[in-house]
Amino acid sequence: MAEKLFEAQEYLQKILLARIYEVVKFTPLQKLDRLSERLGVNIMLKREDRQPIHSFKLRGAYNKIKGLSPAQIKAGVITASAGNHAQGVALSAQKLGIKAVIVMPTTTPDLKVDAVRHFGAEVVLYGDSFNESYDYAQQLSKKKGLTMIPPYDDPEVITGQGTIAHELIGQCDDIDTIFVQIGGGGLAAGIAVYIKSLVPEIKVIGVEAEGSACMKAALQAGKPVDIGYVSHFADGVAVSKAGTETFRLLSKYLDDIVTCSNDEICAAMKDIFDDTRAIAEPSGALSLAGLKKYVREHNIKASSNMVAILSGANVKFHTLRMVAERCDVGEMQEGILSVEIPEIKGSFLNFCKAIGDRPVTEFSYRLSNEERARVFASIELTEGKKELNEICKSLKKNGYLVSDLTDDVLAKDHVRYMVGGHPIKKIKEKLFHFEFPATSQALTRFLETLGDSYSISLFHFRITGLEFCSVLCGFDVTDKEEGVMDFINKIGYPYEEVTSNNTYQQFLR
Repeated sequence: MAEKLFEAQEYLQKILLARIYEVVKFTPLQKLDRLSERLGVNIMLKREDRQPIHSFKLRGAYNKIKGLSPAQIKAGVITASAGNHAQGVALSAQKLGIKAVIVMPTTTPDLKVDAVRHFGAEVVLYGDSFNESYDYAQQLSKKKGLTMIPPYDDPEVITGQGTIAHELIGQCDDIDTIFVQIGGGGLAAGIAVYIKSLVPEIKVIGVEAEGSACMKAALQAGKPVDIGYVSHFADGVAVSKAGTETFRLLSKYLDDIVTCSNDEICAAMKDIFDDTRAIAEPSGALSLAGLKKYVREHNIKASSNMVAILSGANVKFHTLRMVAERCDVGEMQEGILSVEIPEIKGSFLNFCKAIGDRPVTEFSYRLSNEERARVFASIELTEGKKELNEICKSLKKNGYLVSDLTDDVLAKDHVRYMVGGHPIKKIKEKLFHFEFPATSQALTRFLETLGDSYSISLFHFRITGLEFCSVLCGFDVTDKEEGVMDFINKIGYPYEEVTSNNTYQQFLR
């Protein structure tokens, strides 16, 4: 970080005079019509995903590098990053004709390494973690005379990020609140110092991921503190210690801070896609997740103009699998339960009847005890947590042992995929792979047609949003094998017998 620190009016002047638009784009402010209607407030999204590197990081990197002395420019620059800051430095250096060295952890995906090399930077792979890479970058900086470009804790970097606030003031006449994500704090610091210097009545709310809330910890401690392990789902904000200068500014100019769960981030990613068809990275959608949570917790219903920053869209494609599975939980449109039911014929149907007309969206079960069965079930909700509490209360009243797993991270990340195993007694089992039509009555019809003819010994089913959903079902045919095909044909759903499947034989037989 540079030795000279700036006060608010100096930051304001530097932001107003920043000359970054030969590389940086002036990004649009887009209203989210569907979400605005749902929440009853005007929600606008600042589209920093439209930058050349699909991230706001280009602003700070370019502003910092452009302001270097002729000697520093001649020597070149260096940074450590496995994410958007690396691309920002690489592109900025390319545009200004400067040598750039980017130190990245050896675990960095090839896609990110190739993106940095595409902009002409030299990539050095070193260390298994960001901290090891950063330390090595500092060593190279001293050894080779390269200027270090910090990712957030630097006045010139903060100034570059603050140009977003300058654009916002010109794009909307009456902003009530701006929500901005916080990792190390550079983006939030730049926006907050500009807004509070020019239009102090506008609120600036910081938003952190629950698993990396280092600024909240710093504000509580009165100084930056290392929080240790951080969650990397929202990797763009996965910082364990807030910056010194960013903390100094945010402790003065931030109005409030909100933390959000991974599920809430997933729900915000879906909201952005539904309204814009843009696919945000988790940290990119974090500010919108905080906006939604703040509006609901403070019961805000007026037609206020609220802004969230879509800070980036460099999402790992396979992350979307988790997003698709968790967004309904984040919106409290799905509840996850562990339920113990009697191990007798008809128990599954009785359970479905006990929860009423609400669709079961997932049901996993494996025969393991002659008297009781433990099932993993997900249920579609229309009224959120209140409705889920009513379901639990109703099930307990009907004699079921129920545990709410909706907020249990272990259950959602691991256990839901591990329900199963080998039966405790020897049975003759036939296994079928069905395609159920994606209707609320498909499961009930299946169970009513089955009646008490056969015991279900294995079942895994989940609605996927497609026309049909995949269902794996096993039947105990120990006492009566010949009639099972009569039921299969009577139900009329597409099927394939998979009793001889190798994976089934190894893990579930």
